[in-house]
Amino acid sequence: MKIMRLLSSLKHDESERGIFHLGRALVKNGHTSIIVSSADENNDLVRRLKRDGNHYHQLYMNKKSWLSLLQVSSLRHLIEKYEPDVIHVHSRTPAWILHLALRRARVKRLPKIVSTMYGFYPINKYSQALLNVDTIITVSDSVTQYLKKGLRLEDADPKVITRIYRGIDTRRYPYRHNPSVYWLRHTFAEYPELEHKKWLIFPTVIGNEYGQEWLIDILGNLQEQFPNIHVIIMDDDYKDGDVAHEDFRQRSNSLGLAERITYVGSKRNDMREWLSAANIVMALANEPESIGINALQAIHLGTPVIGWDQAAFSEILQPLYPQGLVKKHNASSLCKAVKNQLESVTRPEMTNKFTMREMIDKTLEAYQNLNDMALAQEQAQADALAVRRIQKSLKKAAKPALNVAVKNIEPVAKNPNIKLIKEKPKTADTIDTTEKTENNQQP
Repeated sequence: MKIMRLLSSLKHDESERGIFHLGRALVKNGHTSIIVSSADENNDLVRRLKRDGNHYHQLYMNKKSWLSLLQVSSLRHLIEKYEPDVIHVHSRTPAWILHLALRRARVKRLPKIVSTMYGFYPINKYSQALLNVDTIITVSDSVTQYLKKGLRLEDADPKVITRIYRGIDTRRYPYRHNPSVYWLRHTFAEYPELEHKKWLIFPTVIGNEYGQEWLIDILGNLQEQFPNIHVIIMDDDYKDGDVAHEDFRQRSNSLGLAERITYVGSKRNDMREWLSAANIVMALANEPESIGINALQAIHLGTPVIGWDQAAFSEILQPLYPQGLVKKHNASSLCKAVKNQLESVTRPEMTNKFTMREMIDKTLEAYQNLNDMALAQEQAQADALAVRRIQKSLKKAAKPALNVAVKNIEPVAKNPNIKLIKEKPKTADTIDTTEKTENNQQP
């Protein structure tokens, strides 16, 4: 198969989309992998893709940019060049460019289109191009339910909407991974206040939808019972003009909790070390989470996760670590869950669910099903065309034979004159005369 994937950029977390792992799997199985994105040819991620055997092409398809429409003809040229069997779009802007490019594409067979919904996108005109495809891949059951409800497709065929969970590379996130001594020494040298503390990791930036305000409830209620409790936030310590960030800092300062909070920055490449070294990873998003990738990474590392019982967090924690689920938006239940975990540590068990291998296998299966569907449709069209040709040739052959038969048939008169000849009865003299004649003729 020839698989073309369209992305706005390559800067997103590779664990969410599996861009590199999926490309490597396609090449390894003898397929052709073509990736089109806005990243520059000299980008480290692009070089990694090429090293794995992918064909890469740069097209400016940034999100919500009118300039991206200028790439319609360029994308059409790539489609005509490769004639892919399946095209996978990962965001809405590339999906619009693709639909415009396919209108005048000169290809033997139009490719099947598959898209992935990574979140609760609004069901509007802008999302229409992402939904007008052959198969929609959703990243969780909550997204599937949201999509079916929005499109009023409660009884949709599984081939039309397919749920494929995001997976974790278990080689990169092995169970009970321990940070190196070098990393710990470097971390304590940079953040000395973290030494000999109980770490509560908040693995995301501060924002209205991410639930950082619940950390103040935890610290305020548990600081006396656990004087060594400390919150680590994966965000910068200051953002100019960020209202949510400023509000959180003012509240923590006014309550005397600022010294229990450390900001380590959002652009880090050692997230695995922080998650594995944490005592608890907090999943407190106020809005329903569609993927919950950080919580999933922590579970595979064997680190306890405490989060709201909603959306993706429920789907991850219910089968893997149910004691980490808390009734959503209940501060008392949240503090109780953190307290119980700090008093008696219970770690998640090793699991083979939500893995990168499972995600890749199901995605390849979706590609194969679409390709088989296209081949079946093409064969059905070929068979129908052959039947029409046979029927047409039979009609042509039957017409001359009919004409010849008609020409050789003499017309019959309407009232034919038929004469009846009455035979005279034979007498005795006649019989004797006849017998004599026959005897004379014998030799």
